[in-house]
Amino acid sequence: MTASAQAPRSSNSAPDSVLDFYARQSAFSTPGRHAAQFDALPSDPAGIARAIQGLLIYEYVAEPFYGCPIGEERRAESHIRPVEKIIDTLLALDSRPLSVARLPEHRLVGICRHFMLLAVAIFRHHDIPARGRGGFGAYFNPGKYEDHWVCEYWQADEHRWVLLDSQIDAVFTRNLSIRLDPLDVPRDQFLTSPDAWRSCRNGDLDSGLFGIEFSQMRGLWFVAGSLVRDLATLNGCEILPWDVWGAQPAVDTRLSTGEIAFFDEVAALTADPDMNFDAMQRRFANDARLALPHLVFNALRQRREDVFTV
Repeated sequence: MTASAQAPRSSNSAPDSVLDFYARQSAFSTPGRHAAQFDALPSDPAGIARAIQGLLIYEYVAEPFYGCPIGEERRAESHIRPVEKIIDTLLALDSRPLSVARLPEHRLVGICRHFMLLAVAIFRHHDIPARGRGGFGAYFNPGKYEDHWVCEYWQADEHRWVLLDSQIDAVFTRNLSIRLDPLDVPRDQFLTSPDAWRSCRNGDLDSGLFGIEFSQMRGLWFVAGSLVRDLATLNGCEILPWDVWGAQPAVDTRLSTGEIAFFDEVAALTADPDMNFDAMQRRFANDARLALPHLVFNALRQRREDVFTV
């Protein structure tokens, strides 16, 4: 672990009920009929990261970083939600066990969310509490905070949650001159959505720094949408980063006073999901603006999709 890594602001011991919840597979993270494939996968963070890096390739840098052009038909893989279907696709590309690293062209095409979700699934398979976190990475585009997803796993001997970015392999490190330890990402280098929201609201950081550079989508509205998706993920609904429903603002929306107050409440719950666990679950389940519906709007495909069939 890096000496510079900061512990979360939560208590130094998560309640057993919280750890039990995050040690169980969700409907999205479960490998289902492929569970036996996970038996041979490592249970340590470094081993999990290496295994995932041999199975997935990040869609938007596949050609420049790995010399692996991605045809249009294979870009659909980045829209797969459940782990069971991710594994279906992986085994269709290469039928060998998941413990065997694939050549880049035989890896599943995904984005940061897929790296996060597969890490979460493997940790949980080994009874290690893990959860996804939506937020913003400061290590991709200097001076900016880029939309990103990482895995947060429970380091029992240190009594803390640790951020693992399994997407950052030697190729990423070299191409982007990344200096941090991806097995223990410092908390000032990855801001969870509630931390990003509160930094913007407090005036510590400009909301125009948060979003996606290549699509020029930035601002407080973007951070607000990320808050909703992070809340869903903390509740075991690890959706796609471009799934839209409920309270998530439209592109470039100027938030009203009422909307800002609403998102302040969401951020207050998810800033410390351990201490606020029961309240967070109740709010997600009972607030129609936040609860995940059966159908969501896929903003990239511009269509409505069933979250469990795609």
